[in-house]
Amino acid sequence: MESSFLGLALAAVLILQISTPVNSSCSATRPSPRNIRYIKTSCYNTTLYPKLCYHTLAIYASTIKTNPKLLANTALHVSLKSTNSTSRLMKRASKTPGQDPRVHAAMLDCVEEVGDAVYELQRSIEEMDHAGGSNFSMVMNDVETWVSAALTDDDTCMDGFAEGAMKKKVKTTVKRHLRRIARLTSNALALVNRYASTKANLP
Repeated sequence: MESSFLGLALAAVLILQISTPVNSSCSATRPSPRNIRYIKTSCYNTTLYPKLCYHTLAIYASTIKTNPKLLANTALHVSLKSTNSTSRLMKRASKTPGQDPRVHAAMLDCVEEVGDAVYELQRSIEEMDHAGGSNFSMVMNDVETWVSAALTDDDTCMDGFAEGAMKKKVKTTVKRHLRRIARLTSNALALVNRYASTKANLP
């Protein structure tokens, strides 16, 4: 019963976050082929998970255009939205009665780790707003630090489910969900690094 409930709940939230844009108005205007190519090239030349990168960012091509800062910032927002959804889901799942004590402990640890990742992504987005002028390098170092910390938290959360105590179906669903936010955050970090490097090399 526990396995079925958690599996259905996790699957439902996963479907919602995959299908719902960060901001529906971003995809209202038909993007130009040039803007689509820019996102595709950036994803495939920069990130570890280019298909996921392109799939989640192409719908914002009209807003991003060919702007590397907007590309990185949008990737951060996409990662934050997904991580927020996962955080809420893990909180609900941790309250499911009748869990094995080891499963419950892993859930509670994960709630804390994913909650930290949400905070760190929020901080990175706030910092990105201040990127410019003579303090660019310092600000971008802070952004990269926050996003790296969020990625570490995602990975730590997944490590907590390596033990065999959790029912297979629940573990598989949870890890798939966590793997997605880790990959989104990895992609966001790669695009942030790319923007920081490109801007830093300008005269």
